[in-house]
Amino acid sequence: MKRGGGRDSDHNSSEEGTAEKSKKLRTTNEHSQTCDWGNLLQDIILQVFKYLPLLDRAHASQVCRNWNQVFHMPDLWRCFEFELNQPATSYLKATHPELIKQIIKRHSNHLQYVSFKDVFFSQVDSSKESAEAACDILSQLVNCSLKTLGLISTARPSFMDLPKIDDTPVDDPSLKVLVANNSDTLKLLKMSSCPHVSPAGVLCVADRCHGLRELALNYHLLSDELLLALSSEKHVRLEHLRIDVVSENPGQTHFHAIQKSSWDAFIRHSPKVNLVMYFFLYEEEFDPFFRYEIPATHLYFGRSVSKDVLGRVGMTCPRLVELVVCANGLRPLDEELIRIAERCKNLSAIGLGECEVSCSAFVEFVKMCGGRLSQLSIMEEVLIPDQKYSLEQIHWEVSKHLGRVWFPDMMPTW
Repeated sequence: MKRGGGRDSDHNSSEEGTAEKSKKLRTTNEHSQTCDWGNLLQDIILQVFKYLPLLDRAHASQVCRNWNQVFHMPDLWRCFEFELNQPATSYLKATHPELIKQIIKRHSNHLQYVSFKDVFFSQVDSSKESAEAACDILSQLVNCSLKTLGLISTARPSFMDLPKIDDTPVDDPSLKVLVANNSDTLKLLKMSSCPHVSPAGVLCVADRCHGLRELALNYHLLSDELLLALSSEKHVRLEHLRIDVVSENPGQTHFHAIQKSSWDAFIRHSPKVNLVMYFFLYEEEFDPFFRYEIPATHLYFGRSVSKDVLGRVGMTCPRLVELVVCANGLRPLDEELIRIAERCKNLSAIGLGECEVSCSAFVEFVKMCGGRLSQLSIMEEVLIPDQKYSLEQIHWEVSKHLGRVWFPDMMPTW
């Protein structure tokens, strides 16, 4: 009897536990079903909205009054990226021009960090109407107090050959309009692939925006006059200047030379400026560069660069902080590295890809630079064993001079 009673007691306890769990589950489901998403804290909704594309953000604003209020909060519109004329193959969705007009009209006082992508090339529709619509949108930025303006095209240079490319909206007059009412606030201007903007157009920006602290542009927009304008007493000290030196057609692109006196005036005015230069040139196109001293701090060579050019870098770039060479060829860079270590006393980062350096020369280079080399990225294939050091020995020797454990980078073998 006791045994039977024990089983009944256990059975009853089990049923009571199951009933209690079912009750809690029903309560939880009822709570989730009755949760009012419209009453979420606005700070939480604001953070979610910042990650949404513009069109999705606009759709979400129609859910309820609370979400619509967040949609128009100034903090949501400090920084924004407008996307225009995206090709069908792009994963990005173009922002409808009418929606952009409404945003600029409603939030012109809030926009401070603005970027326009693919505004220069209409990859889908190169009609005159499309260009005029984009120009009309850009002209409304005169009502904003911008601190950052990015004018970026992801179109390939081959689009420059389209017959109606003359209708693209961004040129010298439109750029002048863009900066007209932002001369006191604009701090950063980034320009990429702007074939209808001339050096004179960028010079207008420098003459008007004396608070400009960061500037990024293609080399064809750089001029002696621009450097001198950035060096005037009215202009604040520039903190960052990025220059992209790009060639797509070997032998067909002419690169002008910048006078040494212009660089000297520029560096006297902004002695702490970071001058970053990206080179995507063919070897025969480097002739105008590194013929005299320039104040470059960061150099990136995206294509093969000759021993001669790297040798000139060591002679003409005493302010160099970082050097990245993607490829060189089959001739060892021993002398060039030693020269760079001797003359570039601020060098703290170097990366070498498809190059060759003898182990002895590399150890000597690290020994000369010492612990100031905070970044040392060298592929194992770059290092050539010699009579003094093998690949097994070199990491110990380099680690000793760096004051930390170091190994060369390995190429994945999967």
